[in-house]
Amino acid sequence: MIARFTRIKKMISIRLKLRSIISKWFEDPIVRLLVFLKLPPSLITVLGLTIASIGAYFCYKGDFLLAGIIVFISAIFDMFDGGVARKTNNVTTRGALLDSVTDRLSESVILIGIGAYFLDQSNNTLVILTMIALVGSFMVSYIRARSEGLQVSAMGGILTRPERVIIVVLSLIIGVPDYGIWILAVGTPISALQRMFLSWRSMKR
Repeated sequence: MIARFTRIKKMISIRLKLRSIISKWFEDPIVRLLVFLKLPPSLITVLGLTIASIGAYFCYKGDFLLAGIIVFISAIFDMFDGGVARKTNNVTTRGALLDSVTDRLSESVILIGIGAYFLDQSNNTLVILTMIALVGSFMVSYIRARSEGLQVSAMGGILTRPERVIIVVLSLIIGVPDYGIWILAVGTPISALQRMFLSWRSMKR
């Protein structure tokens, strides 16, 4: 049990290091550009959701390459709204709430679009797996939010939001959304359990 906990902590450490590299060489330059263009953080957040909804439509239509590109663009907007808010000293509780809500909505509409495609193809197995992936994704996010509300950190898990976005984007661009759904359907419940375990261990009672 202790060895497993240590491995999870190492995974979190690796994720944080990768996040730091991405932030330095990719996120920061684009954030500076968006600040120069004077785009409000809330507008960037809403644009991300709007673009995700368009991507979901193309998922439903089966145009996976275009859907993957659009979902990737949506993810870029989602990455940068918080950075722009911090850079412009415009961090607000309303903005944080809007960001969290649109994150869940963006992920939901994309998975619903993929699920609708499988439903149209009468592939009931993948429809069910898409539902499991959707619920699992919500649980990963909910456990973190609830834990933080109880003053407990819950940052672990093998499939946090960045990993889920990468899986969806790659599986769409390659043209194998079924593979992506399988990975999410298996990985998100495991990730939710990991976060639950970490939070539980951190609580005194």
